[in-house]
Amino acid sequence: MSEVKKGDKVKVHYTGRLTDGTVFDSSEGRTPLEFEVGAGMMIAGFDSAVFGMKVGDKKTTEIPAKEAYGERNQEMMFDVPISELPEEMTPEVGMPLAMQQQDGTPVPVTITEVKGDMVVIDANHELAGKDLIFDIEMVEIA
Repeated sequence: MSEVKKGDKVKVHYTGRLTDGTVFDSSEGRTPLEFEVGAGMMIAGFDSAVFGMKVGDKKTTEIPAKEAYGERNQEMMFDVPISELPEEMTPEVGMPLAMQQQDGTPVPVTITEVKGDMVVIDANHELAGKDLIFDIEMVEIA
C-alpha cells in the first residue's frame, strides 16, 4: 500500500479544533478535502502531517501557529475613519468587512475596536496566532 509523498493528490476528511476544543472547521458530511501534497495549497503543518499516511490511516496532529496561519501581525491592524465606511453602516466590534487590495483582490477584515470617529480594522487571518489540532483521515491517494 502506498504512502503519501510530495506531489501526490490526496483526499482527506478532517476536523480542525482550537486547543480549547472548539471546532472551527470540518469536512464531516461534506466531500473530502482534495489537494496536492507539497504544492503550498495547505497550511504548512497540515501539508507535512499527511506525509507517510496510507489510505485508511487516521491521526491527530497539533500544529503550532507559526506552521498554521502565522503569528498575529500588528502591522495588519490599522485605524480607518468611520467616514470611509459605507454611510448606512453602524460599525460594531466583531463586524466582518471586505476590503480590496490595490489589484482588486478582496481581503476579509474585522472591526476590533470602535473609538470615536475611527475604527480599528484587523486584516490578520482569524486563526492567526492560534495553535491548531487536526484529526485527519486519509481517504484517497492519487
